[in-house]
Parts: sequence; structure tokens; C-alpha cells
Amino acid sequence: MTSKLLQLKVKAAQASQFVAKHGAAYYNQLLEQNKEYIVQPPTLETCHELSKKLLYTRMASIPVRHESFWKEVEGVKHMWRNRQDLTVEQLGIAAVFGLELFGWFCVGEIAGRGFTFTGYYV
Repeated sequence: MTSKLLQLKVKAAQASQFVAKHGAAYYNQLLEQNKEYIVQPPTLETCHELSKKLLYTRMASIPVRHESFWKEVEGVKHMWRNRQDLTVEQLGIAAVFGLELFGWFCVGEIAGRGFTFTGYYV
């Protein structure tokens, strides 16, 4: 256990030295590559203004997304009404989608329990 802790300490020190040596150059390179996205002047007030713009822009997009959602629901209803006309490919896509939803539900349940598995143990 002590040897593993020592190895971890050495690796952490090496990583720290690497970041200290190359971190500033990487930061400057990243800013230079993405300078078209930087709003001038880069002040706290500008950041607050941009965050408000983002919030209210997203709020303004809610009606458009709401309309798109109901169009999708109508499409699903139409497919359900005409389910005898569905092809095997469409049924396969629906089955895979259902399995994916079930899988995400199971992962969410496991994550909600703190990544513990419950049940009977043999």
C-alpha cells in the first residue's frame, strides 16, 4: 500500500511539473486558436451580459422547441395509426430506441443509488 501511495505521489509530482512547464503555452495557444470567440473587452461585466443573453435566448427558443416536440408527437401518432404499413427497418429502429431508453433508465437508477447494485446475493 505504501509503495502504491509513493508511486502515486511521484506521478502527481511529474504531472504537476509538466503542467507548470507546458500549461501557459497550451493556454496561450488555445486562446490564439479561438480568438474569434473572445468578446472584447474580456471583463466581468461582459461575462454577465453574455450569460444573460444566453439565458434569454434559450428562453426565447422554448416556443420553437415546443412546436417541434408536438410535430414529432404527431408523427409518432401517425405512425401508430398506420402501424400495419411499417417496414421491418422502422420496427427495428423503434425496438433499438426502446432498448436504449430502457438502458438509460437502468443506468439512471444505478447512478441514483450511488453506483451500487442491489438484489439477492448468492
